[in-house]
Amino acid sequence: MSYSAILKEIARGVHGARELAQEEAEQLYGAMLDGGVPELELGAILIAMRMKGESANELLGFYQALERRVYQLDAPGGGVRPVVLPTYNGARHQANLTPLLALLLVKFGVPVLLHGTLEGGGRVATAYILRELGILPCANVRQANEALARERIAFVPTAALSPGLANLLALRNRLGVRNSGHSLAKMIDPFGGDSLRLVSVSHPDYLEKMRGFFQATGGRALLLRGTEGEAFANPKRRPDLEYFEDGAQQILFEAEIGPLKTLPSLPDTIDAPATATWIREAMSGQHPVPLPMVNQLACCLYGAGYTSDMNQAKAIVAMETASLAAA
Repeated sequence: MSYSAILKEIARGVHGARELAQEEAEQLYGAMLDGGVPELELGAILIAMRMKGESANELLGFYQALERRVYQLDAPGGGVRPVVLPTYNGARHQANLTPLLALLLVKFGVPVLLHGTLEGGGRVATAYILRELGILPCANVRQANEALARERIAFVPTAALSPGLANLLALRNRLGVRNSGHSLAKMIDPFGGDSLRLVSVSHPDYLEKMRGFFQATGGRALLLRGTEGEAFANPKRRPDLEYFEDGAQQILFEAEIGPLKTLPSLPDTIDAPATATWIREAMSGQHPVPLPMVNQLACCLYGAGYTSDMNQAKAIVAMETASLAAA
């Protein structure tokens, strides 16, 4: 593979660049994940792709390469699909409630795999809050399988699922910008398609790309505009919650519009100890779960196969969260 020839095609700017064919993109990204691309060329390719943006075919090719290089996990028994919850952004301005969504799902018996970074890069990473809650990172696939079977929840650093992807993500510190790996990380499924992926995006153009991806691949996912990039519904204003299965799209909840009527109860500060304390209190009924997250929880139960009826999922979640508040 000639990396200089590839760069001649993709490094011509937004309007002059040519997109790679899907097979070519798969071969290129496989070499990148395997550490086979020289350092100079690798940096140039990542920056060029960042400037150009990935096409639909390139995204599919990149994902196919990554899919073959993600360690697989065993889906726990129990009759429901595991939920895959990527967490790569952390909190900067408001509390990171990713662990709350995970723990609410576990309360219903839904297995949850969280995967992401161990460090926040100046933000409050989910890993910090999980540690405060007593959920420590798994060092390898065996530990993750054991945690899922025993506790129904596991947090796995990216390097334990895909070392090559973790290496690409780490280049952000050297290059100063994100690369395609940051989008692909949110799409991985270590359960071979037998899961529900929660996929968050921050920019409208990536919403369209992700819609196209899940319609093309037929994967099962709940897509939303994330809260500071995290995959939980903004507790102050619900985004569109879009469900994908077998290539079909369904909007389970529409985005809230107009002025806010009330503000939800939220942690006073966003640091990990305060957030963890608030989450414990919310799980014991001392704080009401914000309605957008109640809505998202219902979507997750539906997508995980807890119930095959969305209206029933809404009713179940409404009763359970009400009982938490009454406890």
